[in-house]
Amino acid sequence: MMNRFFRKLVSFLGQDIAIDLGTANSVVYVRGRGIVIQEPSVVALNQKTGQILAIGEEAKRMVGRTPGHIVATRPLRKGVISDFEVTEQMLRYFIEKVSQSRLPLHLGPRVIVGIPFGVTEVEKKAVRDATLSAGGREVYLIEEPMAAAIGARLTVQEAGGHFVVDIGGGTTEVAIISLGGIVLAKSLRIAGDKLNEDIIQFAQEEYKLLIGERTAETVKIGIGSAYPLKERKETALRGRNLVTGLPEEIMVSDEDIRKAMEKSVRQIVNTVKEAVEETPPELLADIMSTGIYLSGGGALLRGLDILITRETKIPTKVVEDPLTAMVRGAGLVLENLDELNEVLVETEDLEPPR
Repeated sequence: MMNRFFRKLVSFLGQDIAIDLGTANSVVYVRGRGIVIQEPSVVALNQKTGQILAIGEEAKRMVGRTPGHIVATRPLRKGVISDFEVTEQMLRYFIEKVSQSRLPLHLGPRVIVGIPFGVTEVEKKAVRDATLSAGGREVYLIEEPMAAAIGARLTVQEAGGHFVVDIGGGTTEVAIISLGGIVLAKSLRIAGDKLNEDIIQFAQEEYKLLIGERTAETVKIGIGSAYPLKERKETALRGRNLVTGLPEEIMVSDEDIRKAMEKSVRQIVNTVKEAVEETPPELLADIMSTGIYLSGGGALLRGLDILITRETKIPTKVVEDPLTAMVRGAGLVLENLDELNEVLVETEDLEPPR
């Protein structure tokens, strides 16, 4: 009883935060308040002074539009930290932005951070240490597909199979979940960013047109699809002609963009099919009844659920608000830490930070 009271007191003095530290976007959930931040994982850095000029939405607006000494960078690649110091600064920015306490005894927050399935011990330690250095009091790690399943309100602690496909910016996570654990999982370093790269490459090869990452992403969101649409969609693609060096605008259709992304989409679908083939029969029977759940920004790609349904013969559905499913799940764990403690990643084996 006293132990629970003490935990509540500590929680009051220092806020609890869940962070979806994504390759493309970061989302922050505060216990008792819900989602309070949803910004791009981009940091603008002055290379001459080492000073951070902007983080999040403001920094993303600078991508491709800065002087040579100012670089807009993404400190996470393929779901893992590629620049420790910049990631720490970004985390500190998020933690300070959501902190409302003016109490003299204010403690740092307890933080749950989502990580891709199958990351190395070194990569786990990097996330844990960066969060502690940024001001976190205690840090817990949760695998992204597990968090997404909880965010979709699936009964992950029961003895039934749940199939989750979480498609973020850097990784696609495919997981079979039962009894509060991941029974089978596959992690693919092909996701939203790779689809953007496919569109950039397509524009160069087909039209000798050089376009930026932001333009590619806008086109993907605007007319991108994994399965033929009922109505044809078109959009303008603006860039620089690599032959003449002059600006040029061309029209592309949903079919063009689907063709550009086809190989990467096929790899995602094949990974899902491999997981289905390797699922234990009893769990597969459950999944045939409950279906496959898609989460993450990539779940919004038009027709992806239809394509996976056709390829696997299992009903596939997009979870509600797939962009925030992972952080909502981590938030639910925060709200019920005693009951859901078993779904967290073991971190006792990681070396303590120096």
